[in-house]
Amino acid sequence: MHGLVNRAIQSFVTDTYGPDRWRRVTEAAELGDFEFEAMLIYDDAVTEALLAAFCADLGRSRGEVLEDLGTYLVSHPSVEALRRLLRFGGDSYVDFLHSLDDLNDRARLAVPDLHLPALDLREEGAGRYTLACGPGMPGFGWVMMGILRAMADDYGALVLLEHHGPHADEGADDEADEVIAVTLIESAFAAGRAFDLGARAG
Repeated sequence: MHGLVNRAIQSFVTDTYGPDRWRRVTEAAELGDFEFEAMLIYDDAVTEALLAAFCADLGRSRGEVLEDLGTYLVSHPSVEALRRLLRFGGDSYVDFLHSLDDLNDRARLAVPDLHLPALDLREEGAGRYTLACGPGMPGFGWVMMGILRAMADDYGALVLLEHHGPHADEGADDEADEVIAVTLIESAFAAGRAFDLGARAG
C-alpha cells in the first residue's frame, strides 16, 4: 500500500481522535510506536492490521470507519489539497460526478506511483447514477461514499447514497467492484462552501 494512503489514515486517527489513540492502535496492530512515511510503499498486511485494530478500538464496522475517513479527506483543513483536486472537476455536483472517471489520472499527475482503483460513472437517468469502484483496494468504495457525501455538502447538493457490492466487513474479493448508487435529489439544496479556482492551497 502506498505510504500516502497509510499516512492519510494516520492523519485521520490523530486529527479526529488524538495521538494517544493512534499509539494505542499501532500497538494493538503490533506496529509499536509507528509513523508512516508518505512516499514509501508498505505491505498491504500492515494496512489491514492497522484498520482491524482501529475498528476494534472504536467498536465500529470497517465500512463506517472508512466512510468517515472519506469524509475527513474532503472536509478537514489539514487535507485541503484533496478538496481542491476534486473541486477542479467542475462548478456543480453533476460536473464533479462526471469528472470522477479521470480522478486516477489526475492523482497520478501529482503522485506518479499512486494507483487508485478505477472509477466508472454511469448515468441511469432521472438524477440517478452508479459509480463502480474497481478492484485493488478492498473497502475503497466506502471511502468514496464519504467523499461523495462530503462533496455534496461542499456543492450544496442533496443526495442519497447506497453502497452495493462487496462489503468491507465480509472479506471482500480483491477482484470485485464495489458499486455506489447515487441519487441526486436536489442540486442546489443549500449554499455550498466557497471555492476559488484561482486561489492557492494553503
